[in-house]
Amino acid sequence: MTGGESESQAHGAANGEFSSTQASATPVPAPGETVAQLSEALAAAQAKADENHGLYLRALAEMENVRRRTQDDVSKAHKYAIETFAESLVPVFDSLEKALDDASANPGALREGVEITLRQLRSAFERGRLTEINPVGEKFDPNRHQAISALPGDGTVPANHVLTVLQKGWLISDRVLRPALVTVVQAA
Repeated sequence: MTGGESESQAHGAANGEFSSTQASATPVPAPGETVAQLSEALAAAQAKADENHGLYLRALAEMENVRRRTQDDVSKAHKYAIETFAESLVPVFDSLEKALDDASANPGALREGVEITLRQLRSAFERGRLTEINPVGEKFDPNRHQAISALPGDGTVPANHVLTVLQKGWLISDRVLRPALVTVVQAA
């Protein structure tokens, strides 16, 4: 090799070009071995892809089953959410029917029956997490009270406090079902 040939070979190698002497230095596998190895690798990759596809389809089916079960559970929860509360109210209904069927017209017995029925109703409300809003003397809260009127105070109740309750309000847990209708003491 002359100085010019070695220079051109070095220049060609730097640019990614190889001469025939450089290419022959790299071992080239036999053509039969390459096809066999590639076929084997392709078969292994295809088997792995088939396995992953099967796992994907099973996961997809499981997710669909979970979604459907969850949807059914939510539907049943909406449909039967009031069931325990309704069970609590049935005895109250029975007591009111019995009071109407009573022909004795004894005011004392009627009053006692109404008091028992009211206790049953209060118990049903407690189990249903219904609580009464009766804010006499409390500071006016527009989130829980609805002011019907404002009256001048007589000095016994501070300004912006509830003077009288016209209709009690009700809460379900922390949510206002019905605000209390109230009159409020006017600010001076």
